[in-house]
Amino acid sequence: MIAIATVPTLIAIQATPAVAQSFDDRWSVIPKAHAEPAPERPDQTKKDEPQVQPPSGQEPTSETEVRSGTRSFNRVFSGKASFYSYPKGKTASGSRFNRDALTAAHRSLSFGTRVRVTDLTSRKSVVVRITDRGPRVRDRVLDLSLGAARSLGITDRGVVQVHAKVL
Repeated sequence: MIAIATVPTLIAIQATPAVAQSFDDRWSVIPKAHAEPAPERPDQTKKDEPQVQPPSGQEPTSETEVRSGTRSFNRVFSGKASFYSYPKGKTASGSRFNRDALTAAHRSLSFGTRVRVTDLTSRKSVVVRITDRGPRVRDRVLDLSLGAARSLGITDRGVVQVHAKVL
């Protein structure tokens, strides 16, 4: 009999937190959200800390600076580039396509962005303006117009390895 009397006492002690909750709190399917303060953005500075600016004209010092977008004006990328040419039509920006102009297509750079493209084999470079979306081939980073491809001398090779820097 003593063992039977102590078991309900232990159960009552452990069940006390559940008794304090309402029926809806205990049986709700949706868990209660525990909000935490949002992490600070990298571009926000604290008032107590001095703001350190890197010297102008320097490249980002770390890979995280390049990826974070805080130094997007020095964005650099490499990969394969090809060229395209069609006689008539409009680009994704709405302008008329001119195959002899120094233009290019990129998947995400904003229209009007100027990019210096350098062929890694011949070291020739050309500055193009982004006017279209593409390339549609997965492993390529740029589609150049025929005029830009002629400036680089890549019309006979088709696909080349390039280094590009956003200006």
